[in-house]
Amino acid sequence: MNHDESRDLYDRALSVMPGGVNSAVRAAVEPYPFFVERGDGGYVIDADGNRYIDWVMGLGPLLYGHDLPQPVGSAVQSRVSEGPMFGAPTEIEVEHAEFVARHVPSVEMIRFVNSGTEATVSACRLARAATGRDKIVVMQGGYHGAQETTLVEGEYEHVEPSSPGIPDSFVEHTIAVPFNDADAAKRVFADHGDDVAGVLVEPILANVGIVAPVEGYHETLEDLCDEHGSLLVFDEVITGFRVGGLQCAQGEFGIDPDVTTFGKLIGGGFPVGAIGGSAELIEQFTPSGDVFQAGTFSGHPVTMAAGLESLKYAAEHDVHEHVHDLGERLRSGLADIVADQAPEYTVAGTDGMFKVLFSRGAPETVEDRCEAGCRQRESCSRYGHCPKNAADVKAGRTRVAVRHLRPHRRGRRRDAGSVQESTVALIMAVEKGYFSVPRETELGEIADVVGRKTRLILPSFCTVRRFPGWPTPDSSSTTRGVKQPDTLIRSIVTFYRYFADRSDEIRK
Repeated sequence: MNHDESRDLYDRALSVMPGGVNSAVRAAVEPYPFFVERGDGGYVIDADGNRYIDWVMGLGPLLYGHDLPQPVGSAVQSRVSEGPMFGAPTEIEVEHAEFVARHVPSVEMIRFVNSGTEATVSACRLARAATGRDKIVVMQGGYHGAQETTLVEGEYEHVEPSSPGIPDSFVEHTIAVPFNDADAAKRVFADHGDDVAGVLVEPILANVGIVAPVEGYHETLEDLCDEHGSLLVFDEVITGFRVGGLQCAQGEFGIDPDVTTFGKLIGGGFPVGAIGGSAELIEQFTPSGDVFQAGTFSGHPVTMAAGLESLKYAAEHDVHEHVHDLGERLRSGLADIVADQAPEYTVAGTDGMFKVLFSRGAPETVEDRCEAGCRQRESCSRYGHCPKNAADVKAGRTRVAVRHLRPHRRGRRRDAGSVQESTVALIMAVEKGYFSVPRETELGEIADVVGRKTRLILPSFCTVRRFPGWPTPDSSSTTRGVKQPDTLIRSIVTFYRYFADRSDEIRK
């Protein structure tokens, strides 16, 4: 495959956008992301004309791939032709809210916002206001958007911000527990029950995983919240209208959360988020209540039309049943391959979700396995080995270098520029023998000297041994105090091109 155009676009993007992208996960493709030109059904075509099967579906918002059903496309075009937006209510907002309230068991009223992050931020604010308490319980490895309350790492009360820029005082009211650990949840409420505003949990641990709940886990959370007057908040940004069809995961599991957050599919592929629940709770948002919540683009008519028509089409044409059947076939096929090639691994997922987890130590017998994805059946001989939480999933990761590809979280400052390509290139280069690094030096330290406008600055402890075709930079370009940035940037661009052109050879 040729990737020249994507590589050139990435070089341009690096000079005007942090890390060359507008959402960090898009830089995960190494050594640089491919730039998409258009979608075509279940495929995407990049700027170089390469065609890829799209397993990602926009990271969740697409139910129909890249060709919208005719009613959905017509509704979107019609709304666009009527005007971009109005800053006033429209009928389509009411219709979409009515549709959701008819189908999702716990939702009587809904507030539309613009992203899943905005939805979870608003849900935390609502839980605190409704209860008069401050503490929020989250699951380790769960993801609830780029917000201060939930961007934490650690366990129980011993948590700290997982990103620079979040004061320690913000996370004093966040408690992190392992998913599927009922005893840990009971301990939290025994110690802090009168201070817990809410428990924020994904019905299925979907961002790290996929990990299904063990039998009775969500019921335990529901009972604890009811007993102590806390709110159970289901984050269905990922699972909503994907797991359990129009009833969402809460309908699938028979749970009645106090508040539900939505995103992705509820907007039919357009920017969206939502907070739903009982009228008593949701009416506490302004203007009917005192909990401030507002947004210029909330309930945008194009998004509302896309979301409503997308879900209506799904209801009228058995789309969810079709997607679920496809998912089952895919997971069953993966399970057969894993049974033959890597019986310790676990195929996970449900409905339209799937993943292979690199679990370790499981028995090689697969006779009584879950046929189409781990269901956490206690009767399964592999039950004790199937991942139950984020720590179990992470224990199976095979790439030790992964932790070097993220900015350092606390203490020492690392610039916001993406570290991935440069670090991967250096790791490959060291392994190939182009650089020598003192044995006691951790490769992750390379990330310490990545500049904001540059993608790579060779640290002083890296000595260039042999690098055919690239002039050796002088000492002023290999230290943290760079004196010739223009020369260095040109050298750096040459550096990536060298390794990008030879990436296959270097990886061998």
